[in-house]
Amino acid sequence: MNRIKRYMVAGALSLLAAVGCIVNDVPYPVVKLDIVALEADGLLAPAEINSNEHTVALRLEETTDIRKVNITSVTLTEGAESSVAFPGVFDLRLPLYVTLSMYQEFEWTISAEQSIERYFTVEGQIGETAIDAEHHIATAYVPMDHDLKNVVVTSAKLGPKDITTYSVDPLTLTDFDDTVRNVTVSYHGDIEEMWTLAVVATDVEVEFTAVDAWAKRIWLYANGRSGADLGFNYRKVGSQEWIKVENVTADGGSFSACIADLETLTQYEVVAYSGESYTGVVTVTTEDTFELPNGDMEEWSVINSIVCPYLEGDAPFWGTGNDGAAMASTTLTEPTSDVRPGSEGSHAASLQSKKAALMGVGKFAAGNIFLGEFGGLVGLDGLVNFGRPVTARPVALHGWVKYNCGTIDELGRVPSARPDLKKGDSDEGQIMIAVGNWTAAEYGGSADCPVVVNTKDESTYFNKNGKDVIGAGEMILTESTNGWVEFTLPLDYRSTDEVPTHMIIVCTGSRFGDYFTGSTHSLMLIDDLELIY
Repeated sequence: MNRIKRYMVAGALSLLAAVGCIVNDVPYPVVKLDIVALEADGLLAPAEINSNEHTVALRLEETTDIRKVNITSVTLTEGAESSVAFPGVFDLRLPLYVTLSMYQEFEWTISAEQSIERYFTVEGQIGETAIDAEHHIATAYVPMDHDLKNVVVTSAKLGPKDITTYSVDPLTLTDFDDTVRNVTVSYHGDIEEMWTLAVVATDVEVEFTAVDAWAKRIWLYANGRSGADLGFNYRKVGSQEWIKVENVTADGGSFSACIADLETLTQYEVVAYSGESYTGVVTVTTEDTFELPNGDMEEWSVINSIVCPYLEGDAPFWGTGNDGAAMASTTLTEPTSDVRPGSEGSHAASLQSKKAALMGVGKFAAGNIFLGEFGGLVGLDGLVNFGRPVTARPVALHGWVKYNCGTIDELGRVPSARPDLKKGDSDEGQIMIAVGNWTAAEYGGSADCPVVVNTKDESTYFNKNGKDVIGAGEMILTESTNGWVEFTLPLDYRSTDEVPTHMIIVCTGSRFGDYFTGSTHSLMLIDDLELIY
């Protein structure tokens, strides 16, 4: 009996040991944790969220105290927990690091940038004032014959608007002969900066600060004597006659202009003048233009039962949502014989918004055409790869549009920018163009199509005000057109010296199609798109 008991005890211990050796090797699901939305007081623009880099960039108004940024709400991936408690007030002079956790951990960075407009100008100065915000120095330059004992300060602003006070009113300062003047600048109650104001004589009467040659335009920037006759002359290389540039804009001693309607791939000479003083001759060469392939919407083909806006065998340039819609036996974008008035062609593009049934589930899909390609489906959501390699800098997109604006009858998700949107509201058509320096490494795409948008992830949606956008233009149609309408959509550039790597164009009959929201009655026709230089 004892032997039996000993065997039973030994067997039980062996079983317990075996149980103790069982390893839980069932993997946790991989759930990507994102900051989906963030709102804060005192922002210049909505927070820029990059889900690929796990960053949130905030642009603050100049009156916002960057030491005390009030983040009012943060939306995370459902189920995610944050290492930082939100909402709250945060010092964003340095980045705020946040760990999101559920089954795994993801590190996010929230950073802020703030630009404060500062200026200090004097009568008769040369060019722009040099502002050193880090060391609190403002230096204005004047001609050698300027009376430094009797300087007239014409304007001064050295801190945030409306909340800055000065120990001495800069406009009352006059004597800068062999000396600088110090002014204490105070704001936000406890910030004090000692600014040094200097007026320095220079023998430079006029100088170029930049000359930027585009395809058919040259942008000119120069410094001269404030109050003098400021301007530019130009000529084609080989010509003997100088041409005066019209419509010169002057801001104190800084002046600029744009020469338009030039020839491409041509050398030009330019000079700047201030009174009787001239710069040396600067020679530049204009760029070439880029014409949109199939901008007239004449080339179509059917490949693997999918309607494509290019000929079979050609390299695709335009993309549509037809690849995804084809899985539901639906076509959103196709050629139509309803062409714009005076067209020499026989086709236009028809963009019809529809509700398509996929795997027994109906989802709204916007009729669209864009530069790029369809990237595939993730479940019932789509991946769209935007952008094509284009280094040109057009000033506008010209074309023709015909739009039937339907009433929203499909409300998949409510856009964060339009929380009031509801069924029964008017749909919105959109035509958008942008040029920029997007990279595949940052935006998840390829060298040909760098920007990947996942319709399930709003943080990936294209932002025309994003940091890599050099120039952009957008036209929103909120009502039906009276037949065909000609349009010219200008691009607003943030600078004239940056050369883009890619171009994005999007045309859609339902602007909020990424949210599966819009009208099944919205129809946009597009014809004869061309770039204006």
